[in-house]
Amino acid sequence: MSDELNYVEWFRHSSPYINAHRGKTFVIQIPGEALESPMFSGIIHDLALLDSLGIRLVLVQGARPQIDRVLNNRRLSSQLEDGYRVTPHDQLLDIIQASAAVRVQLEAQLSMGLANTPMANARLKVCSGNFVIARPLGVVDGIDYGFSGEVRRIDSEAIFRLLKDDNMVLLPHLGFSPTGEVFNLKAEDVATQAAIQLKADKLIIYSEEGGVFNNEGSIMSELLARDAETILHGRRLSPSTHAALEACVQTVRADVPRAHMISFNENGGLLRELFTREGAGTMIDEDSYEQLRAANIDDVGGMMALLAPLEEKGALVRRSRELLENEIYRFIVIERDGAIVACAALYPFEKELSGELACLAVSPNYRGSNRGELLLKGIEAEARKQGLKTLFLLTTRTAHWFIEHGFKETDIDDLPTQKQALYNYQRNSKIFAKSL
Repeated sequence: MSDELNYVEWFRHSSPYINAHRGKTFVIQIPGEALESPMFSGIIHDLALLDSLGIRLVLVQGARPQIDRVLNNRRLSSQLEDGYRVTPHDQLLDIIQASAAVRVQLEAQLSMGLANTPMANARLKVCSGNFVIARPLGVVDGIDYGFSGEVRRIDSEAIFRLLKDDNMVLLPHLGFSPTGEVFNLKAEDVATQAAIQLKADKLIIYSEEGGVFNNEGSIMSELLARDAETILHGRRLSPSTHAALEACVQTVRADVPRAHMISFNENGGLLRELFTREGAGTMIDEDSYEQLRAANIDDVGGMMALLAPLEEKGALVRRSRELLENEIYRFIVIERDGAIVACAALYPFEKELSGELACLAVSPNYRGSNRGELLLKGIEAEARKQGLKTLFLLTTRTAHWFIEHGFKETDIDDLPTQKQALYNYQRNSKIFAKSL
């Protein structure tokens, strides 16, 4: 019964995402490595599910390991430069054949309708064609790239017609020129340009690692584009992760709302990333999709759920629902997909031109992503707006964090008179203050 209840709760929490994604266009890059993953059948099932939910899918296929295998079997060497494969004329046919084999395999898998699987009775229509117009890379830094090319244009109009008729569109990593030539393209470039020129709602890239990890080894669920750029220039990443992250940044910089990196080795990673708050990979966003705003009466329930664990630990003073409702106008919150994940309050003491920062709390699931700093900046801005000159706080657990953000320890005599009278000596809170 517990598993059934967990499923019901998950389904309820996923329903806002199901509604939000319906009718949207997603470009999904599937590298050749994904086809050789033991989780590949699950990826196919997940794509069928997205299609059944009314999401318009454009798939971009890669074929690097398949090409490597074909060339190795023919004892041909292959040169990679800046992520691009140098493509001499005598290797072009081999690359085309390897790419075609991958395309046929994808189309065959997407055509399945096996009983007792998520594909049962699914009728997917998959279309591919000469939708990618390309041009040669030419000679760069003395290297002749041969028949390697770059995207010149995506035939968006033709793709939109197919999507409108409920087709799934499959784009290979091959492009065609108006003069009848075929060029070997970088799959990340095809996916990026497809997302940009189709004005897609999301770019999703499958990779082996499935995202960017912090120094503690935990995956970073969300990155702003500027932070992702810092990582690209300052950290050593695997070639596949670097290429995927670079593509995601370029895409969101070109006004695609969001880009995602997920692992092709994680069962259900695509569904978790799209239909749960926590996700499964790394999302790159031009502007944070969390909203910092003034609290309102409808937020009280979410705030109580956020504050309760901290109150139990004694990190915060207990606040009843009635008190929160009466003082809701003093709070700001961070809302993420309808959930309150952080909050803070400002209590002004106008006579002393001072204000108390109180009840600063961030959900444990969302710490480490500068949400505390965002709340602090919001409170400081509101304090300045009210003409306050000093911000103070009382804390028992987080002294170092406030010191790092410009607060200095002070004593009870520096508090406003009214606050001195309310000081709880049993809690023995430390007092910090900051000039605004």
